[in-house]
Amino acid sequence: MTTSTFSVRMDRDVKHQFDAFCTEVGMTASTAINMFARVVVRTQKLPFEVSAGTLTEQELVERARDFDAGRNIVTHDLIET
Repeated sequence: MTTSTFSVRMDRDVKHQFDAFCTEVGMTASTAINMFARVVVRTQKLPFEVSAGTLTEQELVERARDFDAGRNIVTHDLIET
């Protein structure tokens, strides 16, 4: 497998927090970004919801009830990189 470099600009604080999270779960930031890219390529969509609006209090309550009842939960498979 041939690799290439991918450069991303982000807020310094976000980068430090991201690096800390990756270390906490036992991976590098590079591994996490590779996992993200592979999921996007495999599924042809972002692995999270993107929206411009905010949820109402009622929508948050409904989602919490769904979660507690095990409904509408999205799971993702881990992939090896």
